[in-house]
Amino acid sequence: MRRITFLTDFGTKEGYVAQMKGVVSSITDARILDITHEVSPHNVREGAFILWATAPFFPLGTIHVAVVDPGVGTERKGLLITTKKQILVGPDNGILLPTAHLLGDFVVYEITNPKYMIHPLSRTFHGRDIFAPVAAYIARGVPFGDIGTQTTHFVDLQFPLGEHQGNQIVGKVLYVDRFGNLITNIPQDILPNDVEQKKTTVISGSCQWDQIPFVSSYGYAKQGDLLVTIGSNHFLEISVNQGNAAQMLGLQADADIQLLFG
Repeated sequence: MRRITFLTDFGTKEGYVAQMKGVVSSITDARILDITHEVSPHNVREGAFILWATAPFFPLGTIHVAVVDPGVGTERKGLLITTKKQILVGPDNGILLPTAHLLGDFVVYEITNPKYMIHPLSRTFHGRDIFAPVAAYIARGVPFGDIGTQTTHFVDLQFPLGEHQGNQIVGKVLYVDRFGNLITNIPQDILPNDVEQKKTTVISGSCQWDQIPFVSSYGYAKQGDLLVTIGSNHFLEISVNQGNAAQMLGLQADADIQLLFG
């Protein structure tokens, strides 16, 4: 059975998510799954990160519909992206591209065929009227070329990785989760081999935090203490055991950081 996932910033109070699911259910019996509907409103980068972190854990052939779409109703395109493993559907604002790069061998189509849209077409709800039915028809086996035309013109978005600069590692906070963990773009494989025997200094702007222990998991620090660790996405996280690092340090997504080890 084909699977269709939804990721949006719609929340669940209104009926927007249910309307998209209703459209899909009227076209196909594919299994419908939610990734999240709690992306911060209009935060394309946050939605892109959550999709990027989640999609690899779904089976081959899964169709992901991601709708964080502050440009809905404008001239921005709708995209269908095929990759080596899965299929992505959503607006042309970059939200799909990190996942497309991650999954590999991707081809981008602009959604153009009105046959696979809901009519009358709303100018403010393309999630229901374009992206949901397109995903459903793909699950039914409609060829990609019938739904749209290939394009090389699209909004790209990639997550740059942290890197060494002299005796330090520089990077950014990619995402702040609901626990206040600061998930950075610094991959595990560029950290010192003996990082667990070192203390970490974190610098952001004019602020500096010294002697932070590197631990293998949150519980190896005292409750309320600052720590650094490798999270489930294999990136360095700055966290507080049973606390909120974002609030403690006053940092949010996109904050520049520098790491020193000693």
